[in-house]
Amino acid sequence: MLEQFKKDVLEGLSAEPKRLPSKYFYDERGDELFVQIMHLPEYYLTRAEHEIFRDQTDNIIQELGISPDKHFELIELGAGDGTKTKELLAKLTANGFSFEYLPIDISQNALDGLKGSLSLELPEVCCRPKQGDYFEVLESLKSGKHQKIVLFLGSNIGNLSDERATDFMNELGKTLNSGDILFLGVDNLKDESIVLPAYNDSSGVTRAFNLNLLERINRELDANFIIEDFEHAPEYTVESGVAKSFLKSMKDQRVTIDSIGAEFHFKKGEKIHTEVSRKYNDVIIEKITKNAPFEISSKLSDSNNYFTDYILRISNYS
Repeated sequence: MLEQFKKDVLEGLSAEPKRLPSKYFYDERGDELFVQIMHLPEYYLTRAEHEIFRDQTDNIIQELGISPDKHFELIELGAGDGTKTKELLAKLTANGFSFEYLPIDISQNALDGLKGSLSLELPEVCCRPKQGDYFEVLESLKSGKHQKIVLFLGSNIGNLSDERATDFMNELGKTLNSGDILFLGVDNLKDESIVLPAYNDSSGVTRAFNLNLLERINRELDANFIIEDFEHAPEYTVESGVAKSFLKSMKDQRVTIDSIGAEFHFKKGEKIHTEVSRKYNDVIIEKITKNAPFEISSKLSDSNNYFTDYILRISNYS
């Protein structure tokens, strides 16, 4: 993991323009900050999807087409703290459904926290956390005999470009079997006045989350980033449909990363691209799934139509 971190940082900061992978946001401090972000008044995404899980739980179960007498595996990619999923877990348990819950996350810290909270809140749920790469874990589960329902929530798919999202959906389809289901949560296209504050909150938590990436490089890779010399700089237009996060250098400066033996020069105003967050509609969803074995079965949206959860069923490759 550390060697891959070094490789990705070297490659990203050597690129033009500079970039850093968003997956490295999530160390212990990053996990804490993101939990705070999810509860910010400006961050509508979590509230909107939580509303769907809270108020339409019966509809979700009905649309999934599952029954209490058929065992299935409920697999969540990037589970985090599981706040929304717990609404579904509680309803499934109360109604006697037979299932195992398998949260997958790159962060062992997040998985430990989720398993601990479930043991207190829903001790009857059989929870088997899996730390690691989504595809590697899913491939290891492919030969299982039970139906798989894969949750990919929070518009995490939006952290990928459309090209990479298309590849992701193709690869995901290959790890699933006929009859399996993908429950995909996405943020809908909407106006800048709603989207931008979600990535630039007034209390500065998102700023701290973005800058923590540099602090992590300092801590783990022996770098000398001066955090105060960079600022959080988000961008979004409804025409592009993509929110982007950057770290912008406030002056000309040089940064040394001892563990990889490299020095990087930053010009005043130069930006490091750290994250994308794509916004979606039906047309874009169909575009990224056109070559994958998925068919849109149904969808559920919140009362403001800010967020949509799509139910996609596995069909045969053409």
